[in-house]
Amino acid sequence: MRIGFDAKRAFANKTGLGNYSRFVLESLIQHEKANDYFAYTSKRDFKLFPEFPQTSIVSPLSFLDRKLSAYWRYSTITNQLKNDGIDVFHGLSNEIPQGLSKAGIGSVVTIHDLIFEKLPSHFKAIDRAIYRHKFRSACERADAVVAVSEQTKRDLIELYKVDKHKIKVVYQDCNPVFNKQTDPAQRAEICKLYGINGPYVLCVGTLEERKNQLRLTEAFAKLNNKEFKLVLIGKPTHYTESIRDFISKNKLESQVIILHNVPTAHLPALYQEAEVFAYLSIYEGFGIPIVEALHSGTPVIAAKGSCLEEAGGPGGLYADPLDVDDIRNQLQILISDKGLRQSLTDAGKIHVQKFSGEHIAARLSDIYKEVKKQYS
Repeated sequence: MRIGFDAKRAFANKTGLGNYSRFVLESLIQHEKANDYFAYTSKRDFKLFPEFPQTSIVSPLSFLDRKLSAYWRYSTITNQLKNDGIDVFHGLSNEIPQGLSKAGIGSVVTIHDLIFEKLPSHFKAIDRAIYRHKFRSACERADAVVAVSEQTKRDLIELYKVDKHKIKVVYQDCNPVFNKQTDPAQRAEICKLYGINGPYVLCVGTLEERKNQLRLTEAFAKLNNKEFKLVLIGKPTHYTESIRDFISKNKLESQVIILHNVPTAHLPALYQEAEVFAYLSIYEGFGIPIVEALHSGTPVIAAKGSCLEEAGGPGGLYADPLDVDDIRNQLQILISDKGLRQSLTDAGKIHVQKFSGEHIAARLSDIYKEVKKQYS
């Protein structure tokens, strides 16, 4: 089969949807070699994804399509796909172009989450309207919808009335750098670089209200154990100031460390050296940081109520993200019981195998075959 992808994010985004796009393409190239894969993109950061075969990267052909790249992705790309003999087109980031079915091209779209529907106050009204139109339209027109978690599948059925038989749950793995153990001496050196000494609880994610780091910090402040530190790593937003204010008012400067712009190369060491990884986000579509923690051999405390229990499985404990006392209690259990931390680590390493690239590539290849049959 000849499979085409909306790969703009793979060559333009360093995180999030870009990581997902690169993971899917890498996994398919490595494990499902019987197909031919073509990445369609109007933008290109040459430092991103140099591993993808250069001859299989496809850009807009005409001057007009290059200038109107958004319209190319939405509409005129379909003629190019047809001329290239593409059997199935996979929109990796919540949208697909118009006219695929009429052109005899099968279609698959990945829907990552419906956070803008579940937490509307976190998004501008115009953004919600745009996302709703794109996501609904893609789900209606696609031959198959890939949801990155059972939670996303439930949301699609409940909110958009998507046929449950049309939705295929296919998980994803994290960056492979988290699969490799870092040398202990190097881990110690990296911790020293960031002023981290002694045992610590780690949280990685943009410092924003939805990620809930303030309640995590409040829960941490209530712990009996003063030996541990809390390390928050993430891009700052205006919400960061509320965390800093709490730290200042409660004289926690020596116990809570906030870090920005930590390079990916340092993250595996920081995950592996942590005693506990905390991710109390109020709502997520999947929860890649949890998968990163499980690969790192670090037990997790995560939030109940979205997909994080799927991501962490038996590798963690779970708390109500809106209940500071519940978060505190689960944290206290984890930091007080070394044996429990080890048992969660062991269980997490088994659980995380279901997210392997080989498994995901096989699932996606089967979906492409099913979709292609509809056009044979």
